[in-house]
Amino acid sequence: QVQLVESGGGLVQDGGSLRLSCAASGDIITINYMGWYRQAPGKERDEVATLTSVGTTNYADSVKGRFAISRDHVKNTWYLQMNSLKPEDTAVYYCNAAVKAFRGTSISQQEYWGRGTQVSVSP
Repeated sequence: QVQLVESGGGLVQDGGSLRLSCAASGDIITINYMGWYRQAPGKERDEVATLTSVGTTNYADSVKGRFAISRDHVKNTWYLQMNSLKPEDTAVYYCNAAVKAFRGTSISQQEYWGRGTQVSVSP
């Protein structure tokens, strides 16, 4: 069973920085796509940043130039470096991935989500 676990959230002041991590574990063959999403209270979950297996990145307009997604292939871990944080970045941040993994004697590709980590930015 594949699991994604986020870490690195917390409380920072306006203009501060945080780095989120998402570690994938299990009988993983490849991770073909990984991303970060966020959900603020009363709002829908929105895409923040994505990274494909060939290195293509995509960012929400609201975070371009401030956030950066990266990956450690060896550790099956990806990161979201968040700089110049603003109060409107406050949300629960979730990592997401499309993972090919062994399931018993078969191979499956599924989408997985982490449980989320809270990021709060004070004015």
